[in-house]
Amino acid sequence: DRKNVYAGDIVAAIGLKTVSTGDTLCDIHNPVVLEALDFPEPVISIAIEPRSNSDQDKLSLAMSKLADEDPTFQVRTDGETGQTIISGMGELHLEIIVDRLLREYKVKALVGEPEVAYRETIRGSAQVEGKHIKQSGGHGQYGHVIMSFEPLDPGTGVVFENKVVGGRVPREYIPAVEQGIRNAAENGVLAGYPCIDFKVTLLDGSFHEIDSSEMAFKIAAMNGFREGVKKAKPILLEPIMELEIVTPEEYMGEIIKDLSSRRGKILGFEDRQRGKIIAAECPLKELFGYADEILLGNRRKYSYA
Repeated sequence: DRKNVYAGDIVAAIGLKTVSTGDTLCDIHNPVVLEALDFPEPVISIAIEPRSNSDQDKLSLAMSKLADEDPTFQVRTDGETGQTIISGMGELHLEIIVDRLLREYKVKALVGEPEVAYRETIRGSAQVEGKHIKQSGGHGQYGHVIMSFEPLDPGTGVVFENKVVGGRVPREYIPAVEQGIRNAAENGVLAGYPCIDFKVTLLDGSFHEIDSSEMAFKIAAMNGFREGVKKAKPILLEPIMELEIVTPEEYMGEIIKDLSSRRGKILGFEDRQRGKIIAAECPLKELFGYADEILLGNRRKYSYA
């Protein structure tokens, strides 16, 4: 047992049932809260489902415990298929999660093929109008917004700003406009992947005393989003992984050739006793099964991380 713990020490504690990764532990008489950890977004997902109804509860409980332990592991239910989707930081990460589910928690489950978490963003700027106007004899629908779109730095997310003056868009409809943008951004215009790292500024618009509503302005904003992103030079983003490959020098040519075929980029080399270290980058999609195809296929004459 230890009475004192100092910076840099690694310790184990028992009985902390309500503590999560990233929480600060301190003296109750000298409270302090350290800066929260910023966890990266998952880049790969797979579908998983129990083999039988009896495994459903065990699977749900096990995934809940694993998510509490590891903030980079996420679980969600696909709204269209109803499948359980688990996401993590790489193929090896999910392989370890699945292995723990099967071995440690005794869950019998079916596991799908991995899918890369692509994203969309914009490279340019645009100004557009978004409208939703319907009239069918009775109570109609009217929403009209003018918005600008501009790209932001990676990791910024979606930013919304209201610059409407003079009540051209009533204040009570502004949240609906923002919600419309955020909802539409969940499915981009290129391939339906979430659109990130851009700013929308609400500049102007108009309303109807009778026919305008929150829903009308929300739909107008969604229509404007699709038009604005199309005009703002949309691009597709894919996860790029950093690799460190340790190999005997005689296999360097083979490795470099293989990485090039996977759209990889060599960053540098470093000498090591009995071999070389290759630093590289490669799209995650091209690395599915890399360990099995390359490492095991060559009897582990080289390794990578």
